[in-house]
Amino acid sequence: MKIPLTRIAHARSGDKGDISNVGLIASKPEYYPILLREVTAERVKRHFGRLVEGSVTCYELSNLAALNFVMEKALDGGGTISLRTDAQGKTHGAALLTMEIEVASGELTD
Repeated sequence: MKIPLTRIAHARSGDKGDISNVGLIASKPEYYPILLREVTAERVKRHFGRLVEGSVTCYELSNLAALNFVMEKALDGGGTISLRTDAQGKTHGAALLTMEIEVASGELTD
């Protein structure tokens, strides 16, 4: 079945220049393998589409049951020069949580 990431994770995000950084943290440790399987750098890049013009790198933080995504050329030059309504990475965490992933019904322990 398909579910939004918000069902099994929460996120924190920020920015530096034209780079956005999103930490995706599993709500429960048993959800971390689902994040590893379903939320790849490639899928994150596709999810953000034209908003992320550069590369997306994923760092695994298994001790925190979290993934950290670094998205380059993601802020149209950054907060001080961009004409975007929100040229900072603060909203990228919330946007990532809308991404839908596939899970088997037995994987969720609600």
